[in-house]
Amino acid sequence: MFKLICLFLILILFPNFSHAYLGPGMGGGFIAATIGIIVAIFAMLFGILWFPIKRFFNKKKQNQENNIKDNLENKK
Repeated sequence: MFKLICLFLILILFPNFSHAYLGPGMGGGFIAATIGIIVAIFAMLFGILWFPIKRFFNKKKQNQENNIKDNLENKK
């Protein structure tokens, strides 16, 4: 692991120049990809968290309605 970190630091600290043209399309594509990844992560978290919570509250509400209905039937 130490060798990997050293190699990474050497590559970061001593870059080689490619002498290539990276136009504005490359920057826009990079920004769009970054935003897309961030939105995908938030959508995943939303899907994982929201739907079980929603199901829990719907079951709780349905149980309360059933309890009220049972109480009304028992009073008759």
